[in-house]
Amino acid sequence: MTPGNIAGMAAVKELNVTALTDHNTCRNCPPFLKQAESCGILAIPGMELCTREEVHVLCLFEELESALEFDDYVYRHLFKIKNKEEIFGEQLLINEEDEVWGKEEYLLINAADIGFDEVYGLVRSYGGIMIPAHIDKSSTSLLSNLGFIPPDSSFTCAEIKEEGKVRELKEKHPYLDRCRIIHNSDAHYLEHINEPVHFLQVEEMNRKEILKALITP
Repeated sequence: MTPGNIAGMAAVKELNVTALTDHNTCRNCPPFLKQAESCGILAIPGMELCTREEVHVLCLFEELESALEFDDYVYRHLFKIKNKEEIFGEQLLINEEDEVWGKEEYLLINAADIGFDEVYGLVRSYGGIMIPAHIDKSSTSLLSNLGFIPPDSSFTCAEIKEEGKVRELKEKHPYLDRCRIIHNSDAHYLEHINEPVHFLQVEEMNRKEILKALITP
């Protein structure tokens, strides 16, 4: 799952747009954007943030610089637990030539000291958008960990893994009626990168218009 391999597989699958959202870090986004551009793919820099409540939230950004500034903020708020490679594997940092240049010593699947209720305003301050991830999942999701959607929430896009659950979830959680619902591969392995079976209509093919379309129900 190096940036070059991800971009290459996305090109093989004929994707137009893809986002890199590593757990609690954006530091492999710079090489990914370069590799994706060389493959003719529009790449979005992002992160899958793990909140204090261990709720996973996709954070997507228009500008790479903003994503890296957000990365710095999250890193300062990450609960610092040393990674055990024999259990969790290596956490590699890759350069623009798709070569390993370093490793992250602290466990990135750990939670950050950032509450779910803080995420919308925080991400927006960095010019990004938030999307609660895989809310129908039985762990690390908004519904599994909080049990409900806070009524004062502001997000207008949510990710649901199983399309067949959309109607049921909307009946149980009317808040979702105000959201655009998205489905994606959520790939953690190259072979899980999906074909382009879902589409988003945009005015122009750029990151600004894509983020705007994602949060417009």
